Amino acid sequence: MPVSTTIFSRIQRPRSSFWKFLLLAQAARRERKALAKLDATALDDIGLTCTEAHMEAAKPIWDVPANWRR
Repeated sequence: MPVSTTIFSRIQRPRSSFWKFLLLAQAARRERKALAKLDATALDDIGLTCTEAHMEAAKPIWDVPANWRR
């Protein structure tokens, strides 16, 4: 086995969890911005009040739903 192969086999790749987190945070930001733009009729269609929508839209990007983090 060549030396270079054994060296590279010992190098660990960075975890993908950081990149996954960034994608989740961007998705949360996008969805919350869209939620903030909905009018009362559209919010009623999805079963949210204006207050609930504003509270969700005001959350920080790292605060994503637990089922997203699997």
